[in-house]
Amino acid sequence: MELTDIASISGKGGLFKVIKPGKSGVLLEALDATKARTVASATQRLSLLSEISIYTTTKEGTVALKEVLRKIHQDYKNDLGVDANSDGTELKAFLKSVLPTFDETRVYVSDIKKLVKWYGILLEQAPEVFAEKKSEA
Repeated sequence: MELTDIASISGKGGLFKVIKPGKSGVLLEALDATKARTVASATQRLSLLSEISIYTTTKEGTVALKEVLRKIHQDYKNDLGVDANSDGTELKAFLKSVLPTFDETRVYVSDIKKLVKWYGILLEQAPEVFAEKKSEA
């Protein structure tokens, strides 16, 4: 599975595997033990993880979520030292250790909580997204 196959729906917790587009929306399967299927309609905001980035203070202005996830995996593996319920200061310190140039005025604590939750889900349900591609080496 790749990040292009995984989506987030605004207003719904968790991550979803994109199964296929349908007439009334996109068929999705929850990336959790339930494997519940749902249809995201055109009125819902669906974001593929491959299209998400994090604001930085660099000239480019953003860094792809994929790069941040790989850096977290490289530095922390299975133990982040924080969780989604951690204090905001701890969460900001965690992200600063991974991405020192993140824009503290545009990246909110809620965004970092979401990042930590998503990392946990991906680590458990789709660990292959952290594997380095041979062509990228």
